[in-house]
Formats: sequence, C-alpha cells, structure tokens
Amino acid sequence: MIVLRRTLGQAIHIGDDIRIVVTETEKNGRVHLGIEAPDAVSIHRLEIYEKIQAENFAAINGNILDWLKGISNEG
Repeated sequence: MIVLRRTLGQAIHIGDDIRIVVTETEKNGRVHLGIEAPDAVSIHRLEIYEKIQAENFAAINGNILDWLKGISNEG
C-alpha cells in the first residue's frame, strides 16, 4: 500500500486513465474524492463491492436461495 498526502484540489493518477482528486475536506476529517476513470472501469465503495462479489459467488455456485435473500434484503 502506498500512503499519500494530498490537499484540496490536488490529485493522484493511477496509470494513464484514472485520476483521483480531493474535492472537499471537512472539519470532522472526512474527505470527498472525485474519481475520473474510463467507463469500462467499475468504481464501488468497498461494502458495495463485497456485496456484489458475494452475490456473484452465490449465483455461480448455484446457491440461489442465498442470492435471492440478498436481493430481498435490499428493499
């Protein structure tokens, strides 16, 4: 892992196609990030990414009941 310090308006690049910009900082320590990436690159918060992976795993392994339970818990 690389740890970088950035201030408001500063950016980092990942490869040639992904740019992450600090768009806002709050007094409580929260940081707002803007992410520019090609449409082919999926961007998710970690908790959403993990849920997608679990649902995909359940669907691939034929565990349709767990997959359906995951869908019914969303609404």
